[in-house]
Amino acid sequence: MGRGRTRAARGLLVLALAAALLTLCLLSLGLGARDIPPLDVIRTLLGTAPDRQVENIVWEARVPRTLLALATGAALGLSGALMQALTRNPLADPGILGVSAGAAFALVVAAVTLGVGSAQGRILFAFVGALAASVGVYLLGNAGRSGLTPVKLALAGVAITALLTSLTSAFVLTQPESLNRYRFWSAGSLAERQAADQLLTVLPFLVAGAALALACTPALNSLALGEDVAAALGRRTGLIRLAGVAAVTLLTGAAVALIGPVVFLGLVVPHLARVFAARAGIGPDHRWLLPVSAALAPCLLLAADVLGRVVARPLEIQAGVLVAFIGGPFFIALVRRRHFAEV
Repeated sequence: MGRGRTRAARGLLVLALAAALLTLCLLSLGLGARDIPPLDVIRTLLGTAPDRQVENIVWEARVPRTLLALATGAALGLSGALMQALTRNPLADPGILGVSAGAAFALVVAAVTLGVGSAQGRILFAFVGALAASVGVYLLGNAGRSGLTPVKLALAGVAITALLTSLTSAFVLTQPESLNRYRFWSAGSLAERQAADQLLTVLPFLVAGAALALACTPALNSLALGEDVAAALGRRTGLIRLAGVAAVTLLTGAAVALIGPVVFLGLVVPHLARVFAARAGIGPDHRWLLPVSAALAPCLLLAADVLGRVVARPLEIQAGVLVAFIGGPFFIALVRRRHFAEV
């Protein structure tokens, strides 16, 4: 593909992602218990709502929910792409490798035993839990003579996730009054008004994590060639991994603190990003793959949220449930691929 055609393809990819995000945002603002036509949504955003009820629905309920999906979706998409690049493991994902479960467990323990309810306290414990789970999965996956492999890392993550999820449920059952709220949060809910209110508090951590992740992208291209090659090119691999772990901890911890553990979003999106990037002639360039993942993940999360509002009216299916419904078969297909299973 010529340079001119490559630039055109990249431009079309950016326009397609922007159009998809804009369309899904309009659908998110318009669809729900009461459907609002797109024209009325646009009029409301411009300050000329057709009536007071539509204005309240759009500004007080759906705009915060949509912004929440955009912020947390981008965070989880970036986390997944960064984890897959750092570990060179196509099965890596914050949900599968126990990072989300660690953040969730720490949050629940803090709330049940210490009474932590402030946004700052939730974020702090989410970061600690995410980091502790990451270290635990790495140590468990690295045990044995064969060392760390993609499948061993995934199995270690699944084991840690199952353990932490069971312990989290046990803690919640000791506080029956918190069970109902936890039930929605643990399914990956965007409907929590408290989460939308806390978005501004968490936003600096999300921005810091995203900036750190994107700063790692040139080094990730070198790391993809192997440790020795990256070191020969002058890359400080230990520092790269440390910065990557910090970014994943910030992004995943903040996202889980807001909407709960959403599994498989960080797994599916980077693979879709690679497909779109290949079609645009970008190739395995992490300077593009990470931003594309950050744009694709909110699209998938918004689509799941909108679909959950529509298919079970007047009730809702949580966005995390629908994402898991899509991601589960995708994960199985990845594991069954011969060159993954034999690694």
